[in-house]
Amino acid sequence: MKTLLRIIIYLIVFVVVGGTGAIGYVNTMNAGMSVYDKAAPSLTDVKVPKYDANKPTVAVLLANEVNEVFDFLVPYEMFAMTKAYNVYGVAPDREIKSLTGGLDVVPHYSFDEMDVMLGKSPDIIVIPFMPILDEKKYAPVREWIRKHSGTKTTLISICNGAENLADTGLLNGKSAATHWGDIDRLIKNYPEIQWVKDRRYVPQGNLVSSAGLTSGIDAVLYVISQQLGEAAAKKVAGEMNYPSYDYVTNPQMKPFVAGLSDITYVLNNAFQWNKVKAGVLLYNGADELDLSAAFDTYAASGTTTTLTVSSANEPIVTKHGLNLVARYQIKDVPKLSKMIVVGADAESTATEDINQWKSSGNSAKLLFLHRDAADRFAMDPAFEDLAGQEDIQTAKFAAKRLEYRATDHLKLEGSSFSFEAFGVPVLLGVLSLPIAFFIDRRFIRRKKDHPQI
Repeated sequence: MKTLLRIIIYLIVFVVVGGTGAIGYVNTMNAGMSVYDKAAPSLTDVKVPKYDANKPTVAVLLANEVNEVFDFLVPYEMFAMTKAYNVYGVAPDREIKSLTGGLDVVPHYSFDEMDVMLGKSPDIIVIPFMPILDEKKYAPVREWIRKHSGTKTTLISICNGAENLADTGLLNGKSAATHWGDIDRLIKNYPEIQWVKDRRYVPQGNLVSSAGLTSGIDAVLYVISQQLGEAAAKKVAGEMNYPSYDYVTNPQMKPFVAGLSDITYVLNNAFQWNKVKAGVLLYNGADELDLSAAFDTYAASGTTTTLTVSSANEPIVTKHGLNLVARYQIKDVPKLSKMIVVGADAESTATEDINQWKSSGNSAKLLFLHRDAADRFAMDPAFEDLAGQEDIQTAKFAAKRLEYRATDHLKLEGSSFSFEAFGVPVLLGVLSLPIAFFIDRRFIRRKKDHPQI
């Protein structure tokens, strides 16, 4: 009996450490997937890109709850860059929708409005990852995808958007790709689908599925090359400074798998309690890919809380016509560690907003993320800054999570690993062991040494 009690006491040590980490992990995940909860600005004057009946239409979906930021922003920008498509953010209704990391967007059209305007199905539907958290809230998305799944519409799933596409039943009997970290789970949940681990994207008739995040770039470029020609696809890739166009013509890859080094990501989410609080300045003309570089690198690393900030409580319009809403204005933003300003030309494009920030009295330093990086892929400076802010291992996993392969040229400088993320659980264990030892000596061994007569 005493041996059992002793085992239970020392198991408590692991429960304390593990339970504390689990709470931290859940809180971090919830923060990254938070939805808009501020007083909404007036949305009566939201700008919508002009519709041209002579162009095919791309609908990039938004669910009622949270949506993956990269999966939405980057395909939207890429199709818009061609100037050959009408490109719109479309949702069940016109209310503000949230992207991971705390970026919020106003849809251009509701599903019903787009149906009325087109009088037919969109030519392309982009399906980002939209976690199905509430069946009732999500159901309209599933129904709309099914409604417009005819062979004349190309459906593109980005990353774990493959789960949303699988959920419709349209992938049954077909092959598909998805994020390397979730593919084993989807193999169990959707056995009717042949899940492919070694391709950046998988075309199946009018369905195209991509692997993790940046693999979606290859899938979109593939569709552009099929519809507009390879020259158009190469032009978009060149303007993005995308370094991996070879995957567009040959999507074969060596798949990523979970490894011991990935524990850094888990520990960051679980035990990185003193998170950096970084603002991201939203300004008119901001580039969508540049914005994604901030939210899907810092916020998704488990080390940083990102807060959107603008000069006024009104929608700002991105380079290609998205309407974004900041959760804070410069005058009322909480204390920040730094203010991230994206875009190689931000200092000229956002001069008024930057000057307002400088005169606001906030002491957080400005980080011009893409300064002197006009010829680089937008994610690269973010990986490098993350290595300096946190550690090299965190930056490496950020690239791996994004399924980004062109990392050899990155200059990652900083600590080898996170002392906080690894040190906190060790400290908890060290503090818990003496307590367990005291209980053992005081209440268990003492009874053994002094048996009752």
